Amino acid sequence: MDKKTLFAFFLIAIVLILMPYYMKVVAPQEQPASPNDSITTVPARQTEPISKNTDIVTPPIREVVDSPSYENVQQYVAERTVTVETPLYIAKLSNINGGSFSSFILKNYKATDSTSVQLVDNFNNNNLLFEAISMDGIPLILSEPWDLSKSTSNINVTREPESIKFTTIVFGKTVSKTLTFNPNSYKIDISFDLSEIKDQISQGVYSLSWNGGLPATEKNLKDELFYFKAYVYQGDELSSEKLRKNKSIDEKYRGQTNWAATRNKYFITAIIPTDNAVGAHLNGVYESDVPQFDISINQQVNSNNSFALYLGPLEYRRVASLGVNLEKSMSMGFSLIRPISRGVLAALVAMHKVIPNYGIVLIIFSILVKIIVYPLTKKSYQSMRSMSTLQPKLKDLKEKHAKDPQKLNKATMALYKEEGVNPMGGCLPMLIQMPLLFALFQVFRSTIQLRGEPFMLWITDLSAPDTLFHLYGFPVNILPLLMAVSMFVQQKITPTAAGAGQQKSMMYFMNIFFVFIFYRFPSGLNLYYTLFNVLTILQQKFLTPHVQPATQPAKIKKK
Repeated sequence: MDKKTLFAFFLIAIVLILMPYYMKVVAPQEQPASPNDSITTVPARQTEPISKNTDIVTPPIREVVDSPSYENVQQYVAERTVTVETPLYIAKLSNINGGSFSSFILKNYKATDSTSVQLVDNFNNNNLLFEAISMDGIPLILSEPWDLSKSTSNINVTREPESIKFTTIVFGKTVSKTLTFNPNSYKIDISFDLSEIKDQISQGVYSLSWNGGLPATEKNLKDELFYFKAYVYQGDELSSEKLRKNKSIDEKYRGQTNWAATRNKYFITAIIPTDNAVGAHLNGVYESDVPQFDISINQQVNSNNSFALYLGPLEYRRVASLGVNLEKSMSMGFSLIRPISRGVLAALVAMHKVIPNYGIVLIIFSILVKIIVYPLTKKSYQSMRSMSTLQPKLKDLKEKHAKDPQKLNKATMALYKEEGVNPMGGCLPMLIQMPLLFALFQVFRSTIQLRGEPFMLWITDLSAPDTLFHLYGFPVNILPLLMAVSMFVQQKITPTAAGAGQQKSMMYFMNIFFVFIFYRFPSGLNLYYTLFNVLTILQQKFLTPHVQPATQPAKIKKK
């Protein structure tokens, strides 16, 4: 392998390392809004669990507050809980807030302790809260228990959608909220009937909020923290907010709003109004183990007052089927490689429908990719071999035109043309493959389809490092070491123009460098690259024709 090829690999590695920092530069985090932006501000959330009967918080739609204290304008109703079970999840729905989730367990996803993933905990159970301001300036934060229409405490949603209706009395008038659960879907429909009080809501605007974000679900918390974000989507523009430790945000968004959402690495919750909303509000603090975001949508009472809540996995097919571009919140890389990432993901999912083991899917996928890029890599290796055979002639030209760089350049280019060799032929095919490399990196690192999927033997989770055991607390991962061995063999049989000592030192450096980079990467990514290197070795050894050495004709001429 010559210097240019090694340098190309080095650039690829640098780009992989610096990619997260590059994304921070192109999409920098905005500074928290100044407290002077409005007369009242939303208090930062404490690290203690949120109580259902929390103190009253000024709703985000309110600009100026000079109103009487909050009064209990609702009827007294005892707290009740209904368990809703679908093929995908088991949810406990409280009548507090007129229907809020106190538990939301996903059946198809396991947590680190082998239990099912829980998306609602004590920090985010103050969800689906209705807030407004009355014409008299009284805050209407309807957080008390509402009356529940169903007497049963268990509902199974298997074939047809099931609805649960909650009602409450506000100033002697009835307000209702209906949640509809759909089988085989993580989308929950929410609708309000505000017809009796719409003339009593200030500015004709209210808000629906999800407070507390989502809990951490992965074993590697340090890696998962990179993905904790909140989003507001307006038109074709996605605004995202990310929190740093001991920081907070308080951002208001005005204008037509399609949705607001918050996510962790693999799961998301999004409030999606049926009619475009008139604004949104993101509030968050990072004082505990994970960032906690409050998201709310501001809507007009003259709209159809219906919403969709998506609470579930960031599975591309499901979020894309909502038709609101929620998939833009997924980590598919920058715009150039995003279509490639989607194609790779679609191919893996389609293959998994036939092959139940994702490890075998990755093996077959690597073989298919090698077949696709075979013409490029073949040309690359032939070009490197041709360059290697030209080294004696290039050395003679350097000695002949040592004092005239211009003549040396012309003579060198003439030699390349005469021999039919492209000096960039070894690197260009590899550079063309770089978008695919980035796409694979994004898909294997953040795709929920690989989460918790075993392969064989010690590889029990393709989305995590393949740790065999710990040595004095240090994880011993096998696949990165096997990948380094395959790289060493590949470099050993690749022709190079460098000296033996330089080649050997460069091989050692590149192997150590790549082991350092890939050591904590998901085992699925390391499995793919290891097998891809093995296939490359076989290609170089048996499928790439050798070039006739240039030294033999030179000896014949001398004779």
